[in-house]
Amino acid sequence: MSTTRRRFLAATLASATAPLAASASASGDTSRARAGSPPRPRSRFRSDVEDEHEFTLDALRRGMESGRWTAARLVRYYRERGERLDAAGPQLNSVVEWNPDADQIARDLDRERRHQGARGPLHGIPILLKDNLDTADRLATTAGSLALAGVRARADAGVVRQLRAAGAVILGKTNLSEWANIRSPRSTSGWSSRGGLTRNPYALDRNTSGSSSGSAVAVAANLSAAAVGTETDGSIVSPSSVNGIVGLKPTVGLLSGSGIIPIAHSQDTAGPMGRTVRDVALLLEGMVDGSAGVIRGRPERGYAAALDGASLAGVRLGVVRNAHGFDRDPVIEQALAVLRSEGATLVDPVELPNGGEVGGTEFQILMWELKADLDAYLSHLGPESPVHSLADVIEFNQTHRQRVMPYFGQEHLIFAAAKGPLTEPAYLTALATAKRLARDEGLDAALRRHQVEALVAPTGGPAWKTDLVYGDEGAGALASSSTFPAVAGYPNVTVPAGFVHGLPAGISFFGGAWQEATLLRLAAAFERASQVRRAPQFLATAG
Repeated sequence: MSTTRRRFLAATLASATAPLAASASASGDTSRARAGSPPRPRSRFRSDVEDEHEFTLDALRRGMESGRWTAARLVRYYRERGERLDAAGPQLNSVVEWNPDADQIARDLDRERRHQGARGPLHGIPILLKDNLDTADRLATTAGSLALAGVRARADAGVVRQLRAAGAVILGKTNLSEWANIRSPRSTSGWSSRGGLTRNPYALDRNTSGSSSGSAVAVAANLSAAAVGTETDGSIVSPSSVNGIVGLKPTVGLLSGSGIIPIAHSQDTAGPMGRTVRDVALLLEGMVDGSAGVIRGRPERGYAAALDGASLAGVRLGVVRNAHGFDRDPVIEQALAVLRSEGATLVDPVELPNGGEVGGTEFQILMWELKADLDAYLSHLGPESPVHSLADVIEFNQTHRQRVMPYFGQEHLIFAAAKGPLTEPAYLTALATAKRLARDEGLDAALRRHQVEALVAPTGGPAWKTDLVYGDEGAGALASSSTFPAVAGYPNVTVPAGFVHGLPAGISFFGGAWQEATLLRLAAAFERASQVRRAPQFLATAG
C-alpha cells in the first residue's frame, strides 16, 4: 500500500480504532523515539564503476549477443555498483540482500547461450525483486520485518518461476516499507526494521514513497535495469513516480499471485518497474504464465512488440482531476499539452464519483483480507519461522518493539486481527460495493460515457521530506490517483512527466480490465514525445 493511500485511510481508522491505539500507545507500541535516525546525507556521489550508463534491457541483450558483455559480468557490475551506492556513497539502502548464487546462475546462463542460444530477451539479465516475493533459494523473504529474518521460502513465487524460466538472473531482494506499508497509518515509507531507511536518489532527504521503495530506487539509480514490485493500492505507481521511473500495476489476475506475502487478494499483484516503457513491457512479458493458456489482452506478438509505431494521433483520453487531491499543476498541464500536440483529443474533465466511499470501503476490505490472507501465508512457513499467524506477528512486534517499532506502531495489524472470517455478510457486502463503485459506476462508466480509450491523471505529488518521527502524514505526503484502478483491479501505468524543484513527478494512464497493451502503447507514445526523464544526481536536498 502506498503512502498516500495509507494517509487517506488513517482518517477512517482513527474513530474505529481509538481504544486499540490508546492501548498500544500506553504499552509503548507507538514510540516516536529519535534514536537510530539516519546520518546526514552527503552532498553528492560520483561512481568510477566501469561503463556507468543507464542500460536498457535491449542494450544489455545486444551487448551479450555481440560478446561485449556476459551475464556474469553484468552481475558483478550491478552488485559492485549497488555496494558502492547502498553501503557507501549516498547510502541509498535499496537492496537488503544480494543473491549469493547469482554468479553461478549467470555463468550457467552464459554457457547455455553459447551452446543452445538465448531463451529470449531476458536471458542473462539481472533482475531485483521486492522482499515480499518468495524465492526458493538462499535469499530470505521477509516483507522487511525482523519477524521473518532468515526465513526462506520452500517454492518460488509464480512470477519468480516465470522469470527464471525466461532466463533472468535473480540478483537480490530490495527494501520496502515494512509489511508493504500496512502496519500503521503513521509509518514512514521506505523504512523497514530489516532494511532501515531507503533514500531518494534525486534528493537524499526526500522520501521514496512505497511500498516498492527499494525496487524503484534501485532502478532509478541503475542498480539493475529493471525490478519487480507489488501493489495493493499505489505501491508500484507511487514510488515509480517520485523516483522518476516507469511502473505498471497490471490487472489483478494477469500475473500469478502465488508466493507473495499478502495484504489483500482482491487487490494484490506483482508488477514490472523500469526506466523505459519498453523495459517494463519486456519484463511484463517474462512474468506472465504462458502455460496457463490464452493470456487475456496480450497481443499476439507480445507486449513489447505491440509498442511499435505507438501513436497518440486520434486517441481520446479522459482527464481525471478529482482523484488526486490537486489541480492545475504545471507539470501535469505541460504533460497534457504534449498529449494534445501529439494528436490526442482530451475530454477534460472526467469526474469519477463516490471517491470517499470507495476509499472507506476499501479499507474495511483490506483489513478483513489482511487477517485471512496473512494467516494463510504464515501458517505454511516452516518451524524456523517465529511467526505463523497475524497474532504471532503482533506479539513479536510488541516483544521486540524497541527494534521493530522505534518510530511507529502496528495499529492496522491490531485492527485487522479483530476482524472475522471472509464468510461474514458484512465483508461480502463491502467487497461487492467496492467493485460496483470502482468498476460499474466508476472506471467502466467513465470510459463508456466519454468514449475514451483511457483516463489520465497525475500519479501523485513530488517526494516529501522524510520524517522518521512524525511519518509521512507529518511530512505532508500528497494524495494520488491510484485508488480507483486499485480497487477495481484494473491496470495503471505511470510515466515520468516532469520535475518540481528537481524532484520527479509522473502521469498515470489507467483503463479497463486487461488493457495493459493499450496503456503501454499510450505511455510509450507520451514518453517518446516528452523525453523528460533524467538520471538522478544524488543531491543532499532538492534544488
